[in-house]
Amino acid sequence: MGWNTWNAFHDEINETLVKHAADQLVEMGLKAAGYTYLNIDDGWANMRRNGSQPIQANVTRFPNGIKEVADYVHAKGLKLGIYSDSGFQTCAKYMASLGYEDVDAQQFADWGVDLLKYDNCFSVPPSNQSVESRYATMSAALNATGRPILFAMCEWGVSSPWLYAQNVANTWRTTQDISLAIQATWGTVMDNLDGTTQLARFAGPGAWNDADMLEVGWPGGALLSDTEQRAHFALWAILKSPLIFGNDLSNMTRQTLNILKSPEVIAINQDPLGVAGDLVWKQGPQEIYAAPLEGGSRAVVMFNRHQQLDPNFNVQNLTVYWASIGIPVNTTCIVRDLYDRQDLGNFTVAFTAPVLAHGAGVLKITPLESIDNADLWRPWNCDDSIGLTCSGPGGNYPSA
Repeated sequence: MGWNTWNAFHDEINETLVKHAADQLVEMGLKAAGYTYLNIDDGWANMRRNGSQPIQANVTRFPNGIKEVADYVHAKGLKLGIYSDSGFQTCAKYMASLGYEDVDAQQFADWGVDLLKYDNCFSVPPSNQSVESRYATMSAALNATGRPILFAMCEWGVSSPWLYAQNVANTWRTTQDISLAIQATWGTVMDNLDGTTQLARFAGPGAWNDADMLEVGWPGGALLSDTEQRAHFALWAILKSPLIFGNDLSNMTRQTLNILKSPEVIAINQDPLGVAGDLVWKQGPQEIYAAPLEGGSRAVVMFNRHQQLDPNFNVQNLTVYWASIGIPVNTTCIVRDLYDRQDLGNFTVAFTAPVLAHGAGVLKITPLESIDNADLWRPWNCDDSIGLTCSGPGGNYPSA
């Protein structure tokens, strides 16, 4: 969880801006909510390398150097992330790390960096290295420094990294950028959601699918309604995608801050069991996402993708069936609304609630009696013992 400079500032960044962001993350209660990484994205480095010397910061933008910025960020109780690229230039055409992985990794470690976001621009041609080998090289270089540095692969899902990246990185992008222009749209958010569903089985503690940065808040979320931003945040939370936002901290609305600081939705993302959620049921625009939680509860997002915004179709009733989330159908469960932070009552078999178009109901469903092997249920495994027909999303689930 953290904040990144790119959405609001692109490559127009400097030392003062980064330090001010560190102050704001603490003062606005975002650090206390769990946003501990402050990530400097593209634009901090020089345009050219000095011979074989390690990567250096632009002295105009960062006159005191990255080490001094890292010390400032650490003094605030935060962690510092930095950006580089596995090609000959970064995406904004600054200095990158291809061929200099060892010296650059050691430089990052010496500066006290805690995270490296590693991009995939300007890599081929003329580089003849595979995507996997380029990322593996930097992974080995980071490990050789002896400093714990979270490695975030930003290769846009082009090499199906979920198939191998568990041994290379801590997070890996599953999709193209969520915003290929200035701002994300609802359509691009949905594209990244669809590119990440059905990949939960490849994730686990220390190794996560990354659907790209959150577009909650100004300016990245300017084209999304509050309803859409709440759904976006909840879906990323249940997928266990990193919760990295990038709006201008000085121009944040109360609604945006409330979404980002929603403690019980955040708890889904940070659940100690460490199982990523996934799509478990779909019928037309109605979708149910679910994940097991520590202790046997289930997190559920009831998502209404309906595109018809006519008032006659603006709300639909969505139902989550116990059978689709690995709970025996006759089990009594307490259902809790995680955005409103209130219990909704006790239910058996299923729970139904109205959900706005482009909106989401976010629930915690807790059995009031113990369930055998409850913590073994996974969203990609069906349990025939509870009568669930295992045919994937859209399967034959029992009706209430």
